[in-house]
Amino acid sequence: MIFDSHTHLNAEQFETDIPEVIQRAQAFGVSEMAVVGFDTPTIEKSLALSREYEFIYSIIGWHPTEAGSYTSDIERHLQEQLTLPKVVALGEIGLDYYWMNDPKEVQAKVFERQMAIAKEMNLPVSIHMRDAIEDTYKLLKDNHIHKVGGIMHSFSGDEEWAKRFLDLGMHISFSGVLTFKKALEVQAAAKVVPANRLLVETDAPYLAPVPYRGKRNEPGYTRFVVEKLAELREVSFEEMAHQTSKNAHELFRLV
Repeated sequence: MIFDSHTHLNAEQFETDIPEVIQRAQAFGVSEMAVVGFDTPTIEKSLALSREYEFIYSIIGWHPTEAGSYTSDIERHLQEQLTLPKVVALGEIGLDYYWMNDPKEVQAKVFERQMAIAKEMNLPVSIHMRDAIEDTYKLLKDNHIHKVGGIMHSFSGDEEWAKRFLDLGMHISFSGVLTFKKALEVQAAAKVVPANRLLVETDAPYLAPVPYRGKRNEPGYTRFVVEKLAELREVSFEEMAHQTSKNAHELFRLV
């Protein structure tokens, strides 16, 4: 019933209990999830999980904090992996000015290269954006991302930024941040996104929602994001779960 559009079940935090985590997710009503790989080990693990579980899909790409290690060999291998049947998007890609592991110019080059690949392969993108909202917007716009669309993952901007990214053809995905008491701007943004452009996610093991804030996040906790989104938009939980799942299916071409 619920589609977690961005989770890291491939992270080391889940090394010992993936079957139990999946069981709990299903008990919470999370029936499908996209596991995101962002470097060689996590991409391989994402692909392995999508082969093992019918309801798991892969999103793979090269994270901005890894931009300095991006090579032509990695790109060729990534292009091969992107053709696999359960890969539904290219990501997470983008800009990260918080960690700044690599200069802005290096991050931008790798970001643009992967957007070009996404357009060549007609795949949506999943965008990581941290302390870099203006530059991310400019690069998405300049690279005509509307041709494939994609996801503003774990959106943390305000209402006006949400509208600007929507104008580029992007979907807006809300994570556990939406449930935080002081996340008023994000909550305001959640009210204005058209119903057919809404997605939900956990970004597990990070950003656990209330009532699990501060603990390890799990895909099952997408339920609490759906509940908050439904509350904010004054619709039923069932309607919101159905709508966001339908949106994920359409964007990922699983219909």
